[in-house]
Amino acid sequence: MEEPLVRPRSLTAEAAGLRSGAPGLSEYVDRLCALVERVDPLLHAFVPEPGRHRRLRARARELAARYPEPAGRPPLYGVAVGVKDIVHVDGLPTHGGSALPPGVLAGPQAAVVDRLLAAGALVAGKTVTAEFAAGAPGPTRNPHRPGHTPGGSSSGSAAAVAAGLVPLAIGTQTVGSVIRPAAYCGVVGFRPTYGRIPVAGVIPNAPSFDTLGVFTADLAGAALAASLLCDDWRSAGGAGSVGGAGVDGGGDGAGAGSAPVCGVPDGPYLERAEPAARRAFEEQLTRLERAGVTVRRVPLLPDFAEVTRQLQTINRFELARSHADWFTRFGGLYRPETVASIRVGQGVAAEDRASALQFRERLRERVAAAAGAAGVDLWLTPSATGGAPEGLHGTGDAVMSLPWSFLGLPALSLPAGRTPDGLPLGLQVIGAAGEDERLLARAASVERVLARP
Repeated sequence: MEEPLVRPRSLTAEAAGLRSGAPGLSEYVDRLCALVERVDPLLHAFVPEPGRHRRLRARARELAARYPEPAGRPPLYGVAVGVKDIVHVDGLPTHGGSALPPGVLAGPQAAVVDRLLAAGALVAGKTVTAEFAAGAPGPTRNPHRPGHTPGGSSSGSAAAVAAGLVPLAIGTQTVGSVIRPAAYCGVVGFRPTYGRIPVAGVIPNAPSFDTLGVFTADLAGAALAASLLCDDWRSAGGAGSVGGAGVDGGGDGAGAGSAPVCGVPDGPYLERAEPAARRAFEEQLTRLERAGVTVRRVPLLPDFAEVTRQLQTINRFELARSHADWFTRFGGLYRPETVASIRVGQGVAAEDRASALQFRERLRERVAAAAGAAGVDLWLTPSATGGAPEGLHGTGDAVMSLPWSFLGLPALSLPAGRTPDGLPLGLQVIGAAGEDERLLARAASVERVLARP
């Protein structure tokens, strides 16, 4: 069996240490770059960058000079962050995982990077993406089993966090590109409500779905990152508890002082998970119920095949439109998987996309009504159909994220057990639109139950 490369690091602990001066920024940067130089030739999580060490040492000196006193340091002072290579960063080229000529994809620095820098972070580098965040995979390997995919399209970001190269990485999700790689790599992935983190400065895939997200070792790190990156972040008030452990659970409705009510969407959607993933999921539900969580099985998405078709109609149409200019000029440089998707999108009529968007609005009403009727606070599902597939020729199946991405709902993946052959599995927790704070707060109790031996 191939040796795993798994050493995830706590974002909250690392941020606290750096703010206090232990370690100092120069030492931290030296250790970071030495680790990347040693591990990344095996992992391929980062886009190669000549002069990375020199750039980071210069940035570290600037930060240290600006914030000499620990009490005045920002929350991510000196923290190394990986940024997916469809997100523009001043001074670092954007390739989008493609062979297009340098500079073609250039653009203003992304708003999410501005927020990271304002919080004191160091951009450790660009992380590998599938070509244009679509289906053609990059070279990144899974840290748990290097012969298996890390998932995609945010492959490098998930792998970099799982391997402990950085404690925080930025990804994007159009359908399943945060939740799935987080599950495959055994880390936490958080995809906020659609639009909660501005996507200005990010190469578009399908603008009706594209959402920025984060990877961290644990939920506390995801909550810290979300509070700094999401628009109009609110502290979730009140407290709920599961199995005697208090958790901030939201201050209204069924939130304060109660464990969450979790819904399981029974039907053809859930049946897409592989048998091993379904068995693990049922075991997780049993553990949660024993810890005091109410689990309700709710028939949902009986027309899941149609939901899939309508999402793909929008996705392919918008992918083709997003790349209309580049593809006209450089289509011969695109990889076959991306070409095939764009060609399909070119054949989708604008009125079909408009009809699919109307379908989405009706589905939103239907899912919200089902949650309300059943008293569901959170939906629970497997994060992926199973463990990471063997080989690097694909990125796995995004189907378990599909309906929630279609609806723009906030979701996260928590590490949750393993397949019989030892690959990580994830539990997907989905909240209501705009209730990201409550999702993260309530999911903390779920994380605690899953972490118990």
